Amino acid sequence: MKLFFEKMLWGSRYLTLLAVWSCVVGMALLFVSSAWDMGQLLIEFIQVYFMGHEVEHFHVIIVSHVITAVDDFLLAIVLLIFALGVYELHIDTIDFARDNPTAGKLLQIASLDDLKDRLGKVILMILIVAFFKNVLHVTFDDPLNILYMGAGIFLVSLALYFGHKAGSDH
Repeated sequence: MKLFFEKMLWGSRYLTLLAVWSCVVGMALLFVSSAWDMGQLLIEFIQVYFMGHEVEHFHVIIVSHVITAVDDFLLAIVLLIFALGVYELHIDTIDFARDNPTAGKLLQIASLDDLKDRLGKVILMILIVAFFKNVLHVTFDDPLNILYMGAGIFLVSLALYFGHKAGSDH
């Protein structure tokens, strides 16, 4: 009975493949969706700048769309890192990635702390991009808004500094 239970318990780790495949599907959807949006933006850009169509505040629209795409691409990368990390930690090592010099260290996960550190850095970048996107819509008609903006930039810089400092220990 004990042997059966342990074998079943050990085999249950394959349920993590649901998370891996879900992340891969989500990653693919985000990459395709963001690339499609960038294609649509390119068409709009051509219409506005080369065909004479008028769109109010088009530059802000472009920057906002590009930042959104970067945000989506970063989220897709988080899903990729998570999928690879869960697979390597629970199922098996990915020999192709270990033997491939182009795989890079970002996609090679050795421990749960390693996965957490890599995800944390990309999530910090997502938060920075989201902050930058929100900055586009800030009006500077109130001195307090300028102070908030400066404080926000300072805190983002501080987060980047500490993130870089923590990463240099490895």
